[in-house]
Amino acid sequence: MEISALCPLDGRYSGRLGALRSVMSEAAFTASRVRVESTWFEILSSLRLPGFKSLTLKEKQLLQQVCALQEKDLADIRALEFAGLNGISATRHDVKAVEYYLKLRLQNTSLKDRLNWLHFALTSEDVNSAAYAMLLSDGLEKALLPALENLQKALIRLAKKEARSLMLARTHGQPAVPTTFGKEMRVFAQRLALQMAELKTRQISCKFGGAVGNYNAHYAAFPNINWPRCAQRFVKELNRGRKIKIYLSPVSTQVDNRDSYAALFDNIRRANVILLGFSQDMWRYISAGLVHQKTVRGEVGSSTMPQKVNPIDFENAEGNLQLADALLSFFAQKLPQSRLQRDLSDSTVLRNMAVAFGYCLVAYQSLLKGLGKIDFNRQAAKQELQAHPEVLAEGIQTILRAAGYANAYETLRDFTRGRPMTAALLKDFIESLSVDEQTKNKLRSLRFENYTGRAAALAEGKYD
Repeated sequence: MEISALCPLDGRYSGRLGALRSVMSEAAFTASRVRVESTWFEILSSLRLPGFKSLTLKEKQLLQQVCALQEKDLADIRALEFAGLNGISATRHDVKAVEYYLKLRLQNTSLKDRLNWLHFALTSEDVNSAAYAMLLSDGLEKALLPALENLQKALIRLAKKEARSLMLARTHGQPAVPTTFGKEMRVFAQRLALQMAELKTRQISCKFGGAVGNYNAHYAAFPNINWPRCAQRFVKELNRGRKIKIYLSPVSTQVDNRDSYAALFDNIRRANVILLGFSQDMWRYISAGLVHQKTVRGEVGSSTMPQKVNPIDFENAEGNLQLADALLSFFAQKLPQSRLQRDLSDSTVLRNMAVAFGYCLVAYQSLLKGLGKIDFNRQAAKQELQAHPEVLAEGIQTILRAAGYANAYETLRDFTRGRPMTAALLKDFIESLSVDEQTKNKLRSLRFENYTGRAAALAEGKYD
């Protein structure tokens, strides 16, 4: 743990973010920029431009090797931007530093006579747009979705395990009807599944048309080349092996419109809102004694009250989900906007997208950990139900309605509301009703156990 870190993602949570750090860190962003430049260089080499002979297989392999950045390479790129390197003054420009780095790396190779084609006709935003699209694609595919899938599977396992575990359902916080704990867990699992299905179909846009998206420089140099088609080929190369695809915006300013970013962030936020509700419900179930947490030997729940086992995993998830959603909402509102053809206020914002993903990942891991430490207290749930026999009132009045009993709802309302209810009182009430014996037997047989409808089937994923 880095004790001097300003952000907990690089401090107390740093050991939990390896999957995300490998694809969305500053190093990953730099590597993505290098790949963008190299891929475009390779596309240009295939166009038979004057003075640019096609790359050999060995030269293509060399470019692939250059894309595999080591710590020294990253340090060199950083030096080119901030301090200067090998006689090159500090660029004070991150994309230009990547271009100069590639020229330094390739200056003693067979490509040395073609290095002037690096960054040809590109604006920095072309490079950044493609690189950020790669980061978002990788962050979703390789970090967030796997964590969400693990969490959803854990919810399904819990739902099936507790499919028939009775508990009191509450609406408006008041005792309502019987349900099962498994069915209530399945609600969250199913809602999450729908958001995950949408996330898996997401595509991330990028632009690649030069200074203001018109391919001005491209056509000034080579008017007979179909440059948009070349840009499509470039994006196709970036998509090799990628599940979350990148696509080329057909028309843009200097920046991509980033509407696809907003759609992605809103999608993640919807998943997080579902999980936020789950976290808060679990907190309440634990508080009510309906869910027990397994203790860990030596673990401290309170600095002063040794008996406590706090619901820290669900509380941690709640806070981190709220942090992530605040950022995601801001990104979705901010990033699709640009004054005229370009303003730079988005630059520092874009650099924080990984922060939102980081808080998401920490929250998902906390929830998964929390789910692994709980047991449903079936006995406590049963006792709570038995203390509220009035929750059978809905079933009683519905059976009476079906039998043609006049004012069934009003009769039950007047009998049950505003008074303590016991099983004996309810039994006496049923016996006092003027109904046929068949209807009365239906009422007599009504129990918590048989008044859960399709709860068990729903918990097991049987929706039809």
